Amino acid sequence: MAITGVLRPGHVQLRVLDLEEGVHHYRDVLGLVETGRDASGRVYLKAWDERDHHSVVLRQADEAGIDFFGFKVLDAATLDRLEKDLQAYGVQTSRIPAGDLLETGERVRFGIPSGHQIELYWEKTDVGNGQPYVNPEPWTDQSENGIAPIRLDHCLLYGPDIEKVKDIFVDVLGFYLVEHVVMEDGQTDLAVWLSCSMKAHDIAFVRHPEPGKLHHTSFLLESWEKVLRAADIMSMNKVSIDIGPTRHGITRGTTIYAFDPSGNRFETFCGGYQSYPDWQPIKWTWEEVGTGIFYHDRVLNERFLSVVS
Repeated sequence: MAITGVLRPGHVQLRVLDLEEGVHHYRDVLGLVETGRDASGRVYLKAWDERDHHSVVLRQADEAGIDFFGFKVLDAATLDRLEKDLQAYGVQTSRIPAGDLLETGERVRFGIPSGHQIELYWEKTDVGNGQPYVNPEPWTDQSENGIAPIRLDHCLLYGPDIEKVKDIFVDVLGFYLVEHVVMEDGQTDLAVWLSCSMKAHDIAFVRHPEPGKLHHTSFLLESWEKVLRAADIMSMNKVSIDIGPTRHGITRGTTIYAFDPSGNRFETFCGGYQSYPDWQPIKWTWEEVGTGIFYHDRVLNERFLSVVS
């Protein structure tokens, strides 16, 4: 399929309670590469195989959580078109000037009914992955630092009115529904997984009474063996593990969930099937939600359902 419009998840800004403790976790344990710090004190990081300047921004705050999640779009014309489409749909937008984030052009920011801030942008400096663009090797020294994911993969966000959120992503931004979990009535969605690509999901939402909550930020690994290695590294560094290693029924991915020092949940993730926008969405029923989330255990733990930041 031709990739146009919204290309992929581009960045997330997370709030941490202790900045240097957060940097140690994301840089030295997770294995992201620090690429800069700005005048406001924010720290910028990227996965080793990402080309753009950053995908994770850390900001010290009194409360953990997420400030915004951003998607990269194809070009300036696409950014302008999607901004107009959002406004025509009744979504209020604002322009964030170039340079507000390091090495990043203008961004279009808008709030969604779940209480989250979403951004679109098209310009970000290409800093590469440590290899030349001519005759590169398959990996670098950075790929062996910590858990060393290859990219920021997706976010799972908790909040109300997820059916309205789904409509914005599908009707305006060109995403499509890949999987969903329905509640006991068999009709109302408890959760939706949405894609703008061939991935099983680029963003997901779970219905939750409190708006603007982060369930997890996910980072992609290359293999199940890398997921198991991640578990070793987490244990060696006394990282608080939520659950795993295990498999999802939904998306079929293999996974570990754990917490950063501030209590933000993160995921190290591998696999998941390739998807296409013409496929019929997969539905999971209420009585099988445990199997959908944790395929091996077939039950949910209460912490996974209730702990968000």
